[in-house]
Amino acid sequence: MALRRLSVFSSYFTKIDENSARHGGELIAQTIHSHGIENVFTLSGGHISPILTAAEKLGIRVIDTRHEVNAVFAADAAARVSGKPGVAIVTAGPGITNTITGIKNAQMAESPVVLFGGCPATLLKGKGALQDIDQLSLMKSITKWQKTITRVRDIVPIVREAFQVAQSGTPGPVFVECPLDILYPYKMVSREMAAKAKGHSLKTKLTNEYLSLYAKDLFAGAFDQQWNCDPLEISFPTPNESDIARVVSLLQGAKRPLVLLGSQSVLPPIGAHKLRECIESLGIPCFLGGMARGLLGRNSSIQMRQARRDALKEADVIILGGIVTDFRLSYGRVLPHTAKVVAVNRNRQQLYKNHGIFWNSEVAVEGDVGLFFHGLAQEMKNKNFSVDQGWIKALRERDDGKESKTTSMADAPTDQHLNPIKLLTELESVIPENSILIADGGDFVGSASYIVRPRGPLTWLDPGAFGTLGCGGGFALGAKAVKPDADVIILYGDGSLGYSMIEYDSFVRHKLPVISVVGNDACWTQIAREQKPILGSDISCALAYTHYEKAIEGLGAKGFLLDSSNGADMKSVLKQAIQEARQGNPTLVNVLIGKTKFREGSLSV
Repeated sequence: MALRRLSVFSSYFTKIDENSARHGGELIAQTIHSHGIENVFTLSGGHISPILTAAEKLGIRVIDTRHEVNAVFAADAAARVSGKPGVAIVTAGPGITNTITGIKNAQMAESPVVLFGGCPATLLKGKGALQDIDQLSLMKSITKWQKTITRVRDIVPIVREAFQVAQSGTPGPVFVECPLDILYPYKMVSREMAAKAKGHSLKTKLTNEYLSLYAKDLFAGAFDQQWNCDPLEISFPTPNESDIARVVSLLQGAKRPLVLLGSQSVLPPIGAHKLRECIESLGIPCFLGGMARGLLGRNSSIQMRQARRDALKEADVIILGGIVTDFRLSYGRVLPHTAKVVAVNRNRQQLYKNHGIFWNSEVAVEGDVGLFFHGLAQEMKNKNFSVDQGWIKALRERDDGKESKTTSMADAPTDQHLNPIKLLTELESVIPENSILIADGGDFVGSASYIVRPRGPLTWLDPGAFGTLGCGGGFALGAKAVKPDADVIILYGDGSLGYSMIEYDSFVRHKLPVISVVGNDACWTQIAREQKPILGSDISCALAYTHYEKAIEGLGAKGFLLDSSNGADMKSVLKQAIQEARQGNPTLVNVLIGKTKFREGSLSV
């Protein structure tokens, strides 16, 4: 505070253009633009209006949602698909608190999201201003970095740092708090401050003089220079050559090697397309998860989709590339003690999660996964390495057998309505090659993950480790905004649809024609599957066979219904929904489905 007072009085020597219409929102928008960001996601609010209007003037597309959490989900998806940070801009107080789930999801999914949040004027912080809460404390545990801008001249350096931190090391969300008085023009800010103290007493005069100096200090040095808004250098850990050499030695002696790849593997600087070349060059059979799904296309001979646990039991060298030993790998218990395990991760904490408890690594590499595989592929090429085709054949036969068993369930009778396996099988047959699939649901989407195949790299988006329901609408906004020529298809459970169905209003207004396929079984089935047998009641699990296709028509979109009366036309209706979206109309296919035993015992905690 003492330093601030000294700074205020130094404003006697600073010239301010008191009639300038320039404002801090321009500097934020300019820096966003300089980082190559073409879309920002928001929900309107007075605290942030200067940023949004300035962004519009620079040609940045401002996409407003119907709930702040969906602005964050959209920024998350945009980051994953484009390889650039996603940007969300929300207003103060409730606007910030509404983003919490989306920001935590981005943190756990390791998505570089830059969240700008409004807040009361610097002079009014902690004094009971509208929507004044301790926002930095809320964000501290769920973001990599948080900072409040307190002077207009600090905007560009802080925003550049925010983008740098979001992408460096392990990517993740960052938070920039933007007080009202650093965003609006000087004339308006000084007028508002002068209005706080009225009268003719000496105290009032001194107060007004202080407020005048305070306002000048806020703007001092902000617009009398040409700011460098270009991106700062990004840093991340790189694999050691000695670690790669150790893995080369392990693979040379391996008879049954196996690779598991997660989202970290497709990050820049190597990226998905170069990584694909590396994995295909190695020829090691692999399982793909997270954003790595689709990396090898639909029909790669070395990609396996089924019976991962069995494959792990038999492998003698296992490479975990950006895969975490959490609940998805039974905390590491599925990794056999007889296998040599290589773990690669940018994040040291994730690299060693449950290490020494349920599993141990032969080599642990704290570094970028893509760079690791690039180096490994180069070394193995020089060694004339090849994988035993008998090992690949055994895995492929088991994989194909499991898939055949799954698809055979498509013709099994259900208790009522249509068979969900049949629906997903038909959907798989009509999904266009240039599609992005978004998974938002429990039981229905869990089934889809076994049947529906992403067509290429960076074409599958699910929430990730946080298991968040409700991401679908926001994810679709972000994906379609950055990849307008892609057919964006949301796979919804009827439960999860309820969270973001209102974003059909946003799809229509912003001309973002996405397609949704809803597996509507009138139930929170993933929970009911276990709750009723164990606890004897399905309380709170029942929903209704609601006509969601009519609801979205009220928002200006096109709805389709599939039930037992027209189930024979399933494929043609799905094709029609895709074609309608290509004509510019967002669509939703509400499919009434019954129950199957396909995912019994699938709940993971």
